[in-house]
Amino acid sequence: MNRPIRVLVAKIGLDGHDRGAKVIATALRDAGMEVIYTGLRQTPEMVVQAAIQEDVDVIGVSILSGAHLSVFKRLNELLVQNDIKDVLVTGGGIIPEEDINELNSIGVGKLFTPGTNTSEIADYIKDWVTKNRNF
Repeated sequence: MNRPIRVLVAKIGLDGHDRGAKVIATALRDAGMEVIYTGLRQTPEMVVQAAIQEDVDVIGVSILSGAHLSVFKRLNELLVQNDIKDVLVTGGGIIPEEDINELNSIGVGKLFTPGTNTSEIADYIKDWVTKNRNF
């Protein structure tokens, strides 16, 4: 790779709990990635626009509010509308297994639940980018 992997870490909606997002952002930075953190209370539209402006490889969403189905589906719709096909959408939070399966079936990448080792997340992102991005 000619540059560091660029990851946008986002908190979408009214969920104000961002400690996990900050822990992940720090872990990814420590793993050699360039991390852009959007801050709290973003909309899917704001996140996709930031992803376009920052030319990211990955959008990682931290979600604890229970709105994961609608949030990830809307992100995917916006990426399709903007003809973005090579950006990984991943994330984590309190997401039931059946919802993880549904989101994976529509193209959302691996989703991580509380207690996941941060090195597992970093390794997943590195592997995905190596296989799917060309830079």
